[in-house]
Amino acid sequence: MYERHNLTNGIRLIHKRVKSPVAHFGIIINTGSRDELEHEQGIAHFIEHTVFKGTIRRKSFHILNRLDSVGADMNAYTTKEETCLYASFLKEHLHRTVELFADISQNATFPAREIEKEKDVIIDEINSYRDNPSEEIFDEIEEVVFANSTLGRNILGTKERVENIRRSHIFRFIKRTYHTDQIVICSVGDIDFRTIVKLSERYFGSILPSSRGFLREKPINYQPITVIKPKAQFQAHCILANEAYGADHPKRTTLYLLNNILGGPALNSRLNLGIREKYGFCYNLESNYTIYSDTGIVSIYLGTDFEYLDKTIHLVQKELQKLREKRLGTVQLHAAQNQIKGQIAISNDNNVNEMIGMGKSMLFYDNIEDLSVIYNKIDEIDSSMLLEVANEIFDPTKLSSLIYTKD
Repeated sequence: MYERHNLTNGIRLIHKRVKSPVAHFGIIINTGSRDELEHEQGIAHFIEHTVFKGTIRRKSFHILNRLDSVGADMNAYTTKEETCLYASFLKEHLHRTVELFADISQNATFPAREIEKEKDVIIDEINSYRDNPSEEIFDEIEEVVFANSTLGRNILGTKERVENIRRSHIFRFIKRTYHTDQIVICSVGDIDFRTIVKLSERYFGSILPSSRGFLREKPINYQPITVIKPKAQFQAHCILANEAYGADHPKRTTLYLLNNILGGPALNSRLNLGIREKYGFCYNLESNYTIYSDTGIVSIYLGTDFEYLDKTIHLVQKELQKLREKRLGTVQLHAAQNQIKGQIAISNDNNVNEMIGMGKSMLFYDNIEDLSVIYNKIDEIDSSMLLEVANEIFDPTKLSSLIYTKD
């Protein structure tokens, strides 16, 4: 059962009690790379790296040692829409964790010397992505699809932008984008809800209330395009993509199911059975549906030998055509629904995943749906709904393509 509480300053708290000696605590802030101004590119991710480098009370070593010394695991990530700090720990160390996260999130000093050191780390991260075309192509296809939007920018930023980040830039970005109405505290563990409320009020309740003063601009004027880029590598890489439904769209669950049928993680996906297993043309072949608050992107990725590139793309297009033209039978549809429900259940069986999912759901919807509600939505999908979405999203005239090929 999910329990929620709103602090008077607008920060929301969501908690789920589970029987486990390990508990999880996180802070999710509705701020990511799409909220950066042009000269700030990369700063949201940079803050995630440097927020652990010192506070008014603690140096970097003391921050890291505070949880490491009791065997806890502390981590963070940045996406295009959110920044998350979270930790896993033995439940008796909840107080220690909440106090530390409050100190980090409210009192980080971002020492100038640490900022300069971290620039080298992040520039090395940028270079490592450029050395890995199978990862870089996923970032670059969003630059293609969201060309007229901040969503198209790489989360890491560019070498030049990172080098120009200053301490004053960090504080200005935080002041403009980190507001109490955009923060969710999430928790999973064998902890009484009154305890987590009391600690949250104690350590986060004194933050002055603030509201975001800007709205995100939804991407507009998407135009499909084909981009072919020469790269020195051992195989060709290709992504087909289209703009898709956002978190606020009623057809998002249907597309979620359709994408899973096409190229989800299961070995019986259409792409895996119809191309990889049947012809052996490629090892890496998948489709993905990424949801943002107001839009989304569907992408179909393949990596193959140069001599098989055209054949593999043709086979992918044939699979898309089947989804557009042929309804799933009752047995196929039922199997697909059961499969995705099982995947959701397994994902939720990981308490860290569930905690982060709870926090994101609060950010997007200000609500948490029980698994039974999600399952009902999946069961309500019929073959005509899948056909309709397939024709909207996989319309060949709307698909962009990005191909890395030989120099």
